[in-house]
Amino acid sequence: MAQTAPENPLETFARIVAQLRAPGGCPWDREQTHLSLRGSLLEEAHEVIAAIESGDMVNLREELGDLLLHVVFHSQIATERGEFTLADVAAEECDKMVRRHPHVFGPDAGSLGDSGAVLTQWEEIKKREKGAGDQPVSVVDHVPASLPTLLRAQKVQAKAARVGFDWPGTDLAPVIAKLREEIAELEAAVAAGAAREIEEEVGDLLFSVVNVARRLGVDAELAGTRANEKFIRRFRAAEAAVGGKRVSPEEWDVAWEAVKATERGRKPAEATP
Repeated sequence: MAQTAPENPLETFARIVAQLRAPGGCPWDREQTHLSLRGSLLEEAHEVIAAIESGDMVNLREELGDLLLHVVFHSQIATERGEFTLADVAAEECDKMVRRHPHVFGPDAGSLGDSGAVLTQWEEIKKREKGAGDQPVSVVDHVPASLPTLLRAQKVQAKAARVGFDWPGTDLAPVIAKLREEIAELEAAVAAGAAREIEEEVGDLLFSVVNVARRLGVDAELAGTRANEKFIRRFRAAEAAVGGKRVSPEEWDVAWEAVKATERGRKPAEATP
């Protein structure tokens, strides 16, 4: 009697999720919808990024599994509704990858020599695919509004740059000049006491900072995350140094500079005021 081929882990994964959703399965899992899972999906994506940042490959493997669970879970919900299956998701992505990489899988394989040309071609193919109707399609139309603000700004700027909406060359001077212009406009709005203009100018300033990051090849979202973590680390240390008491701004400054000096391997007395 022939033995049945062992089930591969992805098939097992899909079967487990289907059982959780089936009558007699897990009450919590059975209650979930595409909408109810949005927050945890975003959380899992951020945990994957945190694992990558930490360099912990064991944790990364675990977090990728948690993220994959969402792909399988959403596919199972759609399967129950007769909309699509996990296999449909994989098949469509396979077709898309081949279609959008004609320089690898098509007759012109090997024709693109650098990543810039690849990205330009990718955007052109996407625009053709999504612009099949009569309505004009912008290159920025498909940047998700749900992205974190800095990440969305950087993606919008990058897409605009790919069609020539950018400062020419690699000179950073005009980008920095624009940043200074936005600071001046914010100062003017503050001086005028115009609340709505202040909010608008703060937004323009943040957008310009992201533009500087993009031009320097810095991921603005990750840079912001690291700045947050650095502040939290240093503040905790300064907080411990003042004994958790409410102290004067001058005492906070002394504690803060001492923490910075310690991190940089200097004696606190050498800290700059």
